[in-house]
Amino acid sequence: MKSAFVIFSLLMILTSCTSKVNKQQLRIEILNLENAFQQMANEKSLAEAFYLFADDNAVIKRENDTLIIGKENIKAYYEQERFEDVELTWSPDFVEISDAGDMAFTYGKYVWKSWEKNGDAKEYTGIFHTVWKKQPNKTWKYVWD
Repeated sequence: MKSAFVIFSLLMILTSCTSKVNKQQLRIEILNLENAFQQMANEKSLAEAFYLFADDNAVIKRENDTLIIGKENIKAYYEQERFEDVELTWSPDFVEISDAGDMAFTYGKYVWKSWEKNGDAKEYTGIFHTVWKKQPNKTWKYVWD
């Protein structure tokens, strides 16, 4: 009986010491992160933004279901000349946070605008999906886009 009481007491102490994840606060963090990501993509460059916000082993899926693996390869992909005159905007419609508070995903709509040499604009719309992972230093980086 005494050992059962000790085990029960230890379990109560351990469960009371675990911190609860504040999902609402983390949702706000992720929304702010998405906004900063988009802002950098348009103020600096797609290459710089997709590099800075990427996990070292991030993967992006682009045209013809091509997977581009690793932040260095993602940067090289976006350094292509065809991405110089591009404006990309997006807005998450949904954010979900893992129970542990270390993973998140977003999805929503994006608008991709590019200009041809003659000045004509082309606009494409679609849906994006991004998976975010909390890093050991407590920052968030995307692992899938």
